[in-house]
Amino acid sequence: MTSAWCDTCSAYRPTDGSGTVCDTCGEAVTVGHNDAHGQQERTVGQSAPWHFWVVVVALAAYLLWRAVVGVQWAIERF
Repeated sequence: MTSAWCDTCSAYRPTDGSGTVCDTCGEAVTVGHNDAHGQQERTVGQSAPWHFWVVVVALAAYLLWRAVVGVQWAIERF
């Protein structure tokens, strides 16, 4: 079963097999609804924006570096 935006229910609702009619109210649904800011709402399975991955890579590099420094500190200390 798929879900799409139903303007009548003002929510994401399950749809029939074709994905065009809301199972709750029976009205037509909109696939790929835009939110209040005009942004396309994300559905399950879409990738995060590229700048999120830049932050993830930077964080991983920082934590790796801190781990190396921590190991060096532990070796010098003991």
